[in-house]
Amino acid sequence: MKIAIRYYSKTGNTKKLADAISKVTGVPAETVDQPLTEPVDILFLGSSVYAAGVDDAVKRFVTALNKENVKKVVNFSTAALLSSTYNQIKKLLEPKQILLAEQEFHCRGSFKIMHKGRPGEEDLKAVQEFARSITGSTAG
Repeated sequence: MKIAIRYYSKTGNTKKLADAISKVTGVPAETVDQPLTEPVDILFLGSSVYAAGVDDAVKRFVTALNKENVKKVVNFSTAALLSSTYNQIKKLLEPKQILLAEQEFHCRGSFKIMHKGRPGEEDLKAVQEFARSITGSTAG
């Protein structure tokens, strides 16, 4: 199974999740500036919420995807207020006809005085369990 991890993170919260997924899958976590260079079965796509929406960098990355190169996207995200980026990512993927897994991982991210220390150790363990459940991996 071919896996890729791409993420966008201004404050480092989503990067922490991407790095934790990387440890489980053995696949490097790269920013969305790095295009996919070969077809993948699973793309773990990490985003965060800024001003109630996913960043334009994520939108540009998704726009460049095609269903011949990505079989399924698995969403993971952080946010101080919103509970998920799932619906926003789904809306971006639908015109591309790329499958978005029903399972997603989301946790709070620290922002100014809110949610200090998040994602924390428990969140990182949880995202690794999530990645294992998606990939069937026993690594990490």
